[in-house]
Amino acid sequence: MLRRHLLAAPALVAATAALPAPARAQAAIVTEEFSVPSAEGVEVFLRNKRPEGATTGPSRTLLMVHGAGFGASTTFDLPFAGLSWMDYIAGRGFDVWTLDIRGFGRATRPPALSQPADQNPPVARGAEAMVDLAAAVAFIRQQRSLEKLVLLGHSWGTKLVGRFAAEQPGQVERLVLYAPPWLREGPSRTDPGGGPLGAWRPLVQRAVRDSILSQAPEGKRAGLIPPGWFEHFAGVTWALDPVGIRSSPSQLRVPNGPVADGREFWNAGKPWWAPAQVTAPSLVVLGEWDRTTPPALGFAVFEALSQSPGKRMVVLAEGTHNMWMERNRGALFQAVQVFLEEAAG
Repeated sequence: MLRRHLLAAPALVAATAALPAPARAQAAIVTEEFSVPSAEGVEVFLRNKRPEGATTGPSRTLLMVHGAGFGASTTFDLPFAGLSWMDYIAGRGFDVWTLDIRGFGRATRPPALSQPADQNPPVARGAEAMVDLAAAVAFIRQQRSLEKLVLLGHSWGTKLVGRFAAEQPGQVERLVLYAPPWLREGPSRTDPGGGPLGAWRPLVQRAVRDSILSQAPEGKRAGLIPPGWFEHFAGVTWALDPVGIRSSPSQLRVPNGPVADGREFWNAGKPWWAPAQVTAPSLVVLGEWDRTTPPALGFAVFEALSQSPGKRMVVLAEGTHNMWMERNRGALFQAVQVFLEEAAG
C-alpha cells in the first residue's frame, strides 16, 4: 500500500558562496515522501521537493537515480553548508524527485541483506532495479498527469535511466548521465577481485573516504572535501543499515547486484543498454579526476548516443566520482542546471 508523508516546508537557504547567485534566492519548498509498491514485497522510496504553487511540466519534472553504493536520499538530498543538490534544483523552480531502489537507502531491504552474504545470490540485479525504476516513473507520471519527465542517473544509475530512455522514449524528455560506466578492460574499483559474489558487500567509512580522496592528485586531497562534509554524509547514510551500524567498525551492507552485472556484461564486453536507441537530448557530465568511471568511458557513451539531438559532454575540473560531496560541487550543479533549463522555459 502506498505510504505518503508530508514534511515541513522551510524556506530554501543556500549558504554556499561557490554556487551561482540564483540558487541563493529564498523560496518556499514543499517536501513529500512516498513508499511506492514495486515488485511483490518491495517498496521503493521516493522523495519530492518543489516550490510551493509551482507549475509542473515534462521539462521541469526530474527524477534522480543513485549509484551502486548509496541511496539517492542521502546522495542528492543531503545538505552541505545548508544546501543539497535537490534543494538547488527545486530552488530553480523544478519538481524534483529522488528514488531509492530496493536494498538502498530507505527502500525495502530484502531479507538477504540481513543474512550472511554467502547464503544468497546478489541482490538488486539490473532487471530488478528496472522494475523499481519503472514503478517510480509510473507513479510520478500519474501524480503529475505527465507523459514524459527528465531522468538523471549517477554511475550505476546511468545504466538504469539510459536503458529506460532507450526502451521507453515516449516517457523521457531529457537524459542526464553523471559519471556513466561503460565497457572496460580489467577490474573496476567497485570490484577489484574475482572471487564469488554474495548477496551484499560491506562498506566501511574510512575505506570509502580514502577511496574518494585517492582519486585526486596527492597534493589536492586535503582540500577535496570540506571539513565535516564526509562525516555528515557517513553518519546519515550508515545509520540506515540497522544491523551494520552496530558492527565495529560500522558497516553499510550494499547490494551486490550491480557488481554481478558488471562481471556478466561490462567486463565481458557486452553492453547492458543501447545509447544509440536514445532519442532524447542527453548530457554526459563527470569530473576529470574520476577513476571509477574515467572520462574515457564518458566519451565512449557520448559517441554512442548517435540519435540524441543536441547531445553534449562536460568534463569538470578537479572533481572525482563523488563530486556532489566535494568543494567544486557548484560546478557540477551549474553544468547540469544549464542543460535542464534550456527546455524549461
